[in-house]
Amino acid sequence: MTDIWLNGAFAPCDGAIAANDRGLLLADGIFDTALVLGGRVFRMEEHLERLAAAAGHLEIPVARQDLQAAISALAERQVNGSIRLTVTRGPGPRGIALPPDPRPTVLGSSAPLTPSAMFSAIRLDVSPIRRNETSPTARVKSLAYLDAVLANHAARLAGADEALFLNTQDRVACSALANLFVLKDGELSTPPLADGVLDGITRRWVLAHAGAFGLAVRERSLGLADLRGATLFLTNSLRLLSPATLDPSSIGQPDGQLTSLMTGLCEAIAAECGADPRTLGAEVGPQ
Repeated sequence: MTDIWLNGAFAPCDGAIAANDRGLLLADGIFDTALVLGGRVFRMEEHLERLAAAAGHLEIPVARQDLQAAISALAERQVNGSIRLTVTRGPGPRGIALPPDPRPTVLGSSAPLTPSAMFSAIRLDVSPIRRNETSPTARVKSLAYLDAVLANHAARLAGADEALFLNTQDRVACSALANLFVLKDGELSTPPLADGVLDGITRRWVLAHAGAFGLAVRERSLGLADLRGATLFLTNSLRLLSPATLDPSSIGQPDGQLTSLMTGLCEAIAAECGADPRTLGAEVGPQ
């Protein structure tokens, strides 16, 4: 029986969530996924800050100390792997009105490390589904993930690995699971948050550290034309940096600059967590 973290303690997962929980009925909630190595979460404070900020943005009254207790307990138990915190508005009466006295649910789970997913190449397929940059959920990790589920299913049927979303203005936003970066003519670009983009933790790291690897970086709106002839890569907290391509017949491979960036990220993780992804099976460079 797999235990989960539920509102302050580990508990059996069977029957754990109330049948009237708004996260289940209305996707009224948020989540966060983080990498844990050596029992330490990489960029833990940033994950906590972003999750707490998202809860405040959506008026879900969860205490930061409750989030920290959950993430710490999960990391200590998992040691190496991933952890996920899900926060819902909690049980509520029928209807969509916000409950007058919300009692948030804090649900935590963990999974073993998957080194083969780190730095793995991704083939992208442009989805006809649009990312709604005007939605308040576009820049938080909302439980309303069905667009990504369906887009990714269609991408796989088309022979790709993951869907790429444009927004309602035909600007590039993100993939179904990650932020996108474009390296072209010596400049590294990524779509701005205003284009319907999640403020990714690994995205933040790249923006802050790319200059140390000789890469000029900026946030700017991108069209599909900007991706042609460019080096593409995706970032998220578990896959880290993934070379990407829009060509379904090929697999994207990192160039020298991207490989250096990957190495730098491994070193940053090792410095913070005491364990390097490469020593645990992750492969950096052409695969």
